[in-house]
Amino acid sequence: MSIDDFVGKWSLFSSDGFDEYMKELGVGMALRKMGSMAKPDVYIIKDGDTVTIKTESTLKNSQLSFKLGEKCEETTLDGRKVQTLITFDGNTLIQLQQWDGKESTITRKIEDGKLVVECDMNGCKCTRVYQKA
Repeated sequence: MSIDDFVGKWSLFSSDGFDEYMKELGVGMALRKMGSMAKPDVYIIKDGDTVTIKTESTLKNSQLSFKLGEKCEETTLDGRKVQTLITFDGNTLIQLQQWDGKESTITRKIEDGKLVVECDMNGCKCTRVYQKA
C-alpha cells in the first residue's frame, strides 16, 4: 500500500465518538453540535512529494498541505493553531498535532475500500469512516 491509495474524494459514511473527542479537544458545545451534524467530504491530493488534505462541509472548509516527515503549522477546523507532523507507516498515515503542551493523534488507513480515520486525545477516541465518492 502507498500514499497513492489514499488519493481521491471521500464522503463521510459513519462517525462514532466525535462529540466526546471534540469535547476533549476543548471545543465549545455550539461548535460541537454543528460539527457533529456536518457531513464533510475529504479530498486527498498528491502533487510530487506534497500531499494535501482538503476538508469541505456546509459548516467550514480547511486545507492542509504537507510533506511526509516534515513538521508544519496547521489551523484546525475548530480554530486551534497546532504543529503537525504526518508520517506514513506501512499502510497508515499518522498525524500528530501538538499545541499548548497538548497533543492529539489522527490515523488514516484504508480498510475494505473505505478510509478509516481514528482520532485520539488522552485516550478519548473517535472513529470516522469515509466512502470513496
